[in-house]
Amino acid sequence: MTTIDSDSPLSVDIDTLTGTPADLPQYAGKAVLVVNVASKCGLTPQYTGLEKLQEQYADRGFTVLGVPCNQFMGQEPGSAEEIAEFCSATYGVTFPMTEKVEVNGEGRHPLYERLVGFADAEGHSGDIRWNFEKFLIGRDGTVVARFSPQTEPEAAELVAAVEGQLA
Repeated sequence: MTTIDSDSPLSVDIDTLTGTPADLPQYAGKAVLVVNVASKCGLTPQYTGLEKLQEQYADRGFTVLGVPCNQFMGQEPGSAEEIAEFCSATYGVTFPMTEKVEVNGEGRHPLYERLVGFADAEGHSGDIRWNFEKFLIGRDGTVVARFSPQTEPEAAELVAAVEGQLA
């Protein structure tokens, strides 16, 4: 059994979209792509690519973890049930989803406290810029890559980073 360090993002307590504990430590030893998601955003079609990643790599020790957030122009206004229904019915989402949280500001969830210090390839660290910002957590439970909201899930650099963690 792989253990995770107490300062890993995977050691944070967070609930699932249905209100039960998400048990992030279960992902120790796997690669996890954490994405703050929203149902009413111009980038919402990225759900399609995220689900493709989930389907392609799940059997190799990978998961997408969707984290709904309503901090960007109110683009995730729904209840947990509405979010779940939208994701399932519209995009066939099978990857796990957490409760709706804040990713910036005083109410920033501890999961994002552990993520935002990591810089992307352009050197951006700190606050989440928009919906669909992506963080790749490696098998060792540390953040290994950060991708801007505009980086599509199928982008070569993102796929290469995922594959690098699964090699």
